Amino acid sequence: MKLHPIETGHFKLDGGAMFGVVPKSIWQKTNPADSNNLIDMAMRCLLVEDGKRLTLIDTGIGNKQSEKFFSHYFLHGDATLDKSLERLGFHRYDITDVFLTHLHFDHCGGAIELDKSTGQFRSAFPNAHYWTNERHWQWATKPNPREKASFLSDNILPIQESGQLNFIERTSDCCATPLGFDVLFVDGHTDSMMLPLISVNGRKFCYMADLLPSVGHIPLAYVMGYDTRPLITLEEKARILNQAVAEEWVLVYEHDPINECSTLQQTEKGPRVGEVFALNTAL
Repeated sequence: MKLHPIETGHFKLDGGAMFGVVPKSIWQKTNPADSNNLIDMAMRCLLVEDGKRLTLIDTGIGNKQSEKFFSHYFLHGDATLDKSLERLGFHRYDITDVFLTHLHFDHCGGAIELDKSTGQFRSAFPNAHYWTNERHWQWATKPNPREKASFLSDNILPIQESGQLNFIERTSDCCATPLGFDVLFVDGHTDSMMLPLISVNGRKFCYMADLLPSVGHIPLAYVMGYDTRPLITLEEKARILNQAVAEEWVLVYEHDPINECSTLQQTEKGPRVGEVFALNTAL
């Protein structure tokens, strides 16, 4: 099994929203803000190469939304999903499975594209099975008012209409999948978000999605204002990060603009960043 980071570009989000109750004087040390209080965020997906299976974990924001929509997020950088795949010798038609940690627009927007010739939405990965879980699907397709702006029907409903939608069964907070890796279910950021836990050469790699957007979010109290259940996020972070320390996991960061992955170390203040490195050096 091989893992590859797939860079799809950067965007900007409000620093205060990204760090919740943590004062700017503290969080800006690791995630500096611009004059509009916006911080740089990556949209780093993960490609899992496992024999005949080629699984893409998350898809970035895509390019089908309106100019007005994208103007709120200041997309920048030269990286795209297709360029990143091509650099590895792959094409989107080679993808056998698309695994979506959750259905917020910056994680699943690239799963569906607009056919400009017909004006219709279509699967961006026509040969792939798409994977979410039923509980999160119901949460996303019948969104609460607080998350409604993050769950865009144009990103979500065409997946079902394509006939490519599949569900991971949630029988516990850690489940095996048909994709050759396990998933950890967490509910603080949004209901039933899935974190892939992948074993490669005896070492575990955990793709952190929005439980831990960046290295700067490692301290337990550093919880996003976007989280629907922040106290549950605190509990989930404590449990998962302590396990990551004990079992020497490598954490892979989706939104960190600089750091692809790191280990953790235990300190008197709790888990803190250990060694920071590029993913390909850990394999």
